[in-house]
Amino acid sequence: MATLSCHLHLAIRRLPGNASRVRPSFSCSVQPSQSNIKVVINGAAKEIGRAAVIAVTKARGMEVAGAVDSYCVGEDIGKVCDMKEPLEIPIMNDLTMVLGSISQSKETGVVIDFTQPSAVYDNVKQATAFGLKSVVYVPRIKADTISALSAFCEKASMGCLVAPTLSIGSILLQQAAIQASFHYNNVEIVESRAHATDLPSPDAVQIANNLSNLGQIYNREDLSTDVLARGQVLGEDGVRVHSMVLPGLPSSTTVYFSGPGEVYTIKHDITDVQCLMPGLLLAIRKVVRLKHLVYGLEKFL
Repeated sequence: MATLSCHLHLAIRRLPGNASRVRPSFSCSVQPSQSNIKVVINGAAKEIGRAAVIAVTKARGMEVAGAVDSYCVGEDIGKVCDMKEPLEIPIMNDLTMVLGSISQSKETGVVIDFTQPSAVYDNVKQATAFGLKSVVYVPRIKADTISALSAFCEKASMGCLVAPTLSIGSILLQQAAIQASFHYNNVEIVESRAHATDLPSPDAVQIANNLSNLGQIYNREDLSTDVLARGQVLGEDGVRVHSMVLPGLPSSTTVYFSGPGEVYTIKHDITDVQCLMPGLLLAIRKVVRLKHLVYGLEKFL
């Protein structure tokens, strides 16, 4: 596919008696248009995977090129996502086969990984072997895995973006909490979830880790209390996390800071997986330019 670019040029010719004549001219050139980013979604049958398929399909400059999952194998991913028309892309359970078909086109490709922590390293290695970049959104990846991935990507000069969160609102909350921590000595994190899985949540753990890396000691008045109702202390700097679980509650994270005579509250609610899609599209557009591993989407905000 090529793009025809035309330009109008106006040449002004001076005539006797201060008169002038305008002579228009046109020049056209044919320029190759930039092809779409080919996106493979690994974990496409999950709720977040289905949302990603729809978001990528609607986004400019990218398209779904493959869908991988162990569920709904053989079914059209468009139909699985309840789209109006099928995408004519069957769900496959063989990542290597999907990557091989895309690499033959020699176009820019990105693999989105929504799988499991134990599979991330091998998935990124496979994507790299076929010349594709990776965006990884898999909670609770171990630090050793991140270090190994970083060394591998550095050696291969291949981009990879590992995102603990794709929610831009969550990232903004974390950044605001870091700013507030320089002004307050008391802080507690309260989160709510509809289901009791992975508590404290990765978001709460990330916030606590961010605050604990600043050299501040919080909640000095009851730093060593062992009362269970006071919540779980994460790290050694006194940051406490309280997790509330009730069916029907939105996924919410609130950070409370207090100082003499005031309380400062930062809150972020997630009501739908759609909130992760702007961050995912941003990650896809940024990772294609990387030649190493980057941890955290906040590097691009």
